[in-house]
Amino acid sequence: MMVPPNIEEFEERAAIAEYDGGLSRSEAEDVAAQDQGFINAQYYWQWLADYVVGRGIPH
Repeated sequence: MMVPPNIEEFEERAAIAEYDGGLSRSEAEDVAAQDQGFINAQYYWQWLADYVVGRGIPH
């Protein structure tokens, strides 16, 4: 069973990648999402939206 991603870790990792790594915000969010096992930030945010709307783990 997959647990919901850690939003605080995502935001912190994205901020570090953006400011210290010199990435754009979009690139930094992709890096942060990949650190949590997602293909990119789009899939990360979609997974979270599905989780919230469905109140459970998306299939």
